Amino acid sequence: MQRRAALALALLAAPLATLAAEPVKVGFLVKQAEEPWFQDEWRFAEQAARDKGFTLVKIGIPNGEKMMAAIDNLAAQKAVGFVICAPDVKLGVAVNRAAKRHGLKVMSVDDQLVDGAGKPIADIPHMGISGYEIGKQVGQGLLAEMKARGWKPDEVGVLRVAFDQLPTARDRTMGAVDALKAAGVPAANVVDAPQAKTDTESAFNAANIAFTKNAKFKRWVAFGLNDEAALGAVRAAEGRGIKHDAMLAIGIGGSQTAMNEFTKPTPTAFYGTVLISPKRHGYETAVAVYEWATAGKQPPAVTLTSGTLMTRQNQAELRKQMGL
Repeated sequence: MQRRAALALALLAAPLATLAAEPVKVGFLVKQAEEPWFQDEWRFAEQAARDKGFTLVKIGIPNGEKMMAAIDNLAAQKAVGFVICAPDVKLGVAVNRAAKRHGLKVMSVDDQLVDGAGKPIADIPHMGISGYEIGKQVGQGLLAEMKARGWKPDEVGVLRVAFDQLPTARDRTMGAVDALKAAGVPAANVVDAPQAKTDTESAFNAANIAFTKNAKFKRWVAFGLNDEAALGAVRAAEGRGIKHDAMLAIGIGGSQTAMNEFTKPTPTAFYGTVLISPKRHGYETAVAVYEWATAGKQPPAVTLTSGTLMTRQNQAELRKQMGL
């Protein structure tokens, strides 16, 4: 009798043991999986998964339809939650609704999700950068190099490669504009170059049109949402015969595209990039969702990270400090 009871208990315990052994899964969804920045975020999130003992599920979500399918996919895999950089911040309500329907914890990274009125969704913790402050760093970096070169602020054209439909993109570029204007660059010298997408080709096309329409400026500074925007402006300037001693561009992100530019034997007009830490954005958000789901430790509502100006001269040391 005792033997039969022990056997029955063992049989009951078996599925529970199997269930307990299943790894905790955390999703990490990004809008442009091919971009170096998101690749780095994934790499550090995977490091977090190894350190904490959970499984990371990486999914690219280039549009709203694939985003919703990815959330359903995570639920089917019995994930506990996910980190997301959505293809459109205005999809915030849909993300929040789907996460609640499936009982998933959700945290946004890089781009903060908003509701129909454009207000941040309080239910979704966020880690990002202060776009405006990062932009001011870009402007201050340009001003310092302009001064070193003896350029007069009122003689310089300012190329703002714009992607204003994304709030953080506008914040970054307007931060740079305000820093330059505060130092004496006339508002009339600021030229907007709206790009259709956030890649180098779109920035090149936008910058090319702007240079054509504003040939009166012999010296230029340029910036945009990311490194690709700044590089697009540099390539367009090169195509129009504007040499690197008459052009300055600073990007944002510290991506591999920036590193490739720094390693060229001859310096180009791409002077620097404000390095943001993908380690914090990838590692800390993945850990935050994991601990929120498994230990009830809710992340702060908003965490903002800062950046550091990286140039050809200091890039090796900075990347070492950041673990890149």
